[in-house]
Amino acid sequence: MPPSTTSRPSRTSRQIRKVAVLGAGTMGSRIAAHIANSGVPVVLLDMVPLGVASDAPRAERNRFVLAALEGLKRSKPAAFYTPDAVRLLTPGNFEDDLALIGDCDWTIEVVAEDLDIKRALLDRVQKHRRPGSILTTNTSGLPVHKIVEGRPDEIRHHWFGTHFFNPPRYMRLLEIISTPDSDAADVALIAQFCDRRLGKAIVYSHDTPNFIANRIGTFTLTNAVRLMVEQGLTVEEVDALTGSALGWPKTATFRLADMVGIDILAHVTKNFAAQAEQIGDERAEVRLPAFIGQMLDKGWLGDKSKQGFYKKEGKDEQGREVRQVLDWQTLEYKPSVRPKFPALEMAKNIDSTATRIPQMLHADTQGDKAAAFYWPLLTELFTYAANRIPEIADNIVEIDTAMKTGFNWELGPFEMMDAAGVRTTTEKMRAAGAPVSANVEALLSAGESWYQDDSTTPSGRRYFDPGTRSYQPVPAVVGVTSLALMKKTHCVVRKNPGASVIDLGDGVAAIELHSKMNALGEDIVSLITQTLRPTSEQVANFEAFVITGDSVNFSVGANLMQLLLAVQEEEWDEVDLMVRGFQNMTQAIKFCPRPVVVAPYGMCLGGGVEIAIHAAARQVHAELYMGLVEAGVGLIPAGGGCKEMVLRSIAAGSSIRPDTRGEGVESFEALKKNFETIAMAKVSTSAVEARGFGFLCAGDAITMNRERLVTDAKHKARDLADGGYSAPVVRADIAAPGESVLATLKLAVWTMREGQYISDHDAKIADRIAHVLCGGKVTAGTLVSERYLLDLEREAFLSLCGEKKTQERIAFTLKTGKPLRN
Repeated sequence: MPPSTTSRPSRTSRQIRKVAVLGAGTMGSRIAAHIANSGVPVVLLDMVPLGVASDAPRAERNRFVLAALEGLKRSKPAAFYTPDAVRLLTPGNFEDDLALIGDCDWTIEVVAEDLDIKRALLDRVQKHRRPGSILTTNTSGLPVHKIVEGRPDEIRHHWFGTHFFNPPRYMRLLEIISTPDSDAADVALIAQFCDRRLGKAIVYSHDTPNFIANRIGTFTLTNAVRLMVEQGLTVEEVDALTGSALGWPKTATFRLADMVGIDILAHVTKNFAAQAEQIGDERAEVRLPAFIGQMLDKGWLGDKSKQGFYKKEGKDEQGREVRQVLDWQTLEYKPSVRPKFPALEMAKNIDSTATRIPQMLHADTQGDKAAAFYWPLLTELFTYAANRIPEIADNIVEIDTAMKTGFNWELGPFEMMDAAGVRTTTEKMRAAGAPVSANVEALLSAGESWYQDDSTTPSGRRYFDPGTRSYQPVPAVVGVTSLALMKKTHCVVRKNPGASVIDLGDGVAAIELHSKMNALGEDIVSLITQTLRPTSEQVANFEAFVITGDSVNFSVGANLMQLLLAVQEEEWDEVDLMVRGFQNMTQAIKFCPRPVVVAPYGMCLGGGVEIAIHAAARQVHAELYMGLVEAGVGLIPAGGGCKEMVLRSIAAGSSIRPDTRGEGVESFEALKKNFETIAMAKVSTSAVEARGFGFLCAGDAITMNRERLVTDAKHKARDLADGGYSAPVVRADIAAPGESVLATLKLAVWTMREGQYISDHDAKIADRIAHVLCGGKVTAGTLVSERYLLDLEREAFLSLCGEKKTQERIAFTLKTGKPLRN
């Protein structure tokens, strides 16, 4: 059964209204930028450069911070949602401006990883900090309690660790490290702020070296390097084996090391090794090999020095990045060659990581290089992670969550072990004489896996707790809704291979998209259309709907493969039916008698945007890469995207001058902007930028934490229903911009072509877009209907489908995932 009424979480009376970040290096400046993304003002301070006089100009004394701000504006990936977020940052220095922290509710220390440096800064902070305000450190591995050792109770009471992962905007993990003196209310306040305002996944770590994610991650990386040396593998071979096949990021092992910085890796590893014996770590011998020390001596630090395990050598004729790879035995760079392993080629045919893992782990290690590498890599990871309970965390859930959100693993180590088969794997380890964790032995005396499904618990799962030797409920977080759990608890109302209707409770249903990459094919189109038509059973039974998903991306747009096959077979009637069907779907969304809220996230492209902009409202995730990208494949938006952007242009003009017409200057300025957005296939780099592109309306809200998106969208849908929602009426009174505006837009296209900024085919596509947006060759102000604009879209779309260059663009994008400029 679906859950009963889900109450909205209560809010504490205390608030984080202003934050100070002490240290404007790479990490500190990016933490400050992301806090600014949330709309909270930030004081960012750093040292005064050596030798700068006390009466020197402010710009000179703040040189380090000002340089950091300039770096933030240029950083890739972008640190800010939009560049104007920098206005929320107040720069300063430790000598002149520490008094500014007195007005801050939370001060984060992010200076060098040196105990003496951190303690010396705290001596100065004590003089200016407001009593009762929260003070934390961003150390990645130093003992948190040691930094405030000997400080007054008032400091120690409000002190703990908040370990962000780089880059803070994109990496979801925040490790909170309390000390015995930390105020639980302070910890809860920061956890709530970072969860809701910064979108963080909160994990509670013990105050042990490198905490959770870096402890497991460093072990795994150094173990992979050790195995590479022992087995004579290459850098590229290890990266191929430790990437997406295991559900790990494509950066794998060595590309990740280059991104993080080989010097940082060496520091973390040194910190790990120095304390391994003291804390009883059984793998104290895992260290970086000598050749990495030689790389450090040469200054080969990775991406920051433009060479590390890989070296960039520009781009080839197709614009693809050319890289050389390090031969670790000779320390010479060689041309990059993609390694091939039969096991990996077979694994590509298996979509599920949980299914791939046992196939690769339990293969014959004698005849398969991949299996020979995977067996020690994974079984030693399983044992190491199991032995860390309760040393680094209270339970396995914290460790799995840390690795999934801090290192972007699809499965945590305990989930991976479940996928491999705990008993089967353990028996093979015993037979090979490998050590088995006592915690694994305890598990096997009580069950077969670390996790069990249990629909009687709010989270839907239980985990094995070695301390009590029993299964305990996985903690459920108020405000987080899992569509996967809802489906397990028999909440599915209807489904097909591409989408499902799920009862969320409280009279709200979710339409979940779940095709591959959520490409919009016949399954999704038909289910949405049938579900939202006024006479459907679902409209009768539910009061509101949410369209969303559980995947990485909301939708990459229409199913291009299906379209290309129809075009190549010259099945024009079929293509026409496809477009009509898509248009019928978006109209069903817009004119459904029940409110429909679309909750997009990740990539929301082409048809995904058209689904979103037809809804009664949108509740979007902050990381939203949204754009009508059809021009990139030689087409125009034909699912009502152009039509809706015309309506938004006219509405924008009317908001300035109520009596404006479609050709009015106010509407024209909005139309010109929307024309550029569509013709240039612009894609937002954040939800804030998507609002600037006109894809979001004033009442559309942004959710910072991806896990809360469904719940927030449900509340919005429920609010619309409770407010007496009434569906819009189909319009037949749209004042078309007409021929005069069309001529102006075409002149702009011609100018771009003459300047060789665009190709002939780009110009043809842009002209078709302009034709639709202006309502065709009609007199300015002619009243047209929504159906008329949809017909113009469809005609232009079909015409462009017949163009050879469009077919070439579609084929190229399907093959490479990139646009072709022909």
